[in-house]
Amino acid sequence: MTIMEFRKSLAGDALPPSLPGLAAALWHEARGDWDRAHQIAQEVSTSDGSWVHAYLHRKEGDLGNARYWYSRAGKAEPGISLDAEWEEIAVYLLAKE
Repeated sequence: MTIMEFRKSLAGDALPPSLPGLAAALWHEARGDWDRAHQIAQEVSTSDGSWVHAYLHRKEGDLGNARYWYSRAGKAEPGISLDAEWEEIAVYLLAKE
């Protein structure tokens, strides 16, 4: 799935069945379901899961928690907008399919 297809899927009512787990977290978050996105991210104990988890806490405004998860992901706290980070993560995860 391309980033354009992924963005287009946000207008639909159902999660695309071929979407990998962490991309699904971003899908839910973009549609306003932070809790579901957070639940998915918490279940993935990899550096990718930590990155998504960090982004979600940054989006929530809990920067202390976000910094912890960025550290777990091996990433520096980003100096880009939330939208730009969402896209960066999405492109990365979709390329791993």
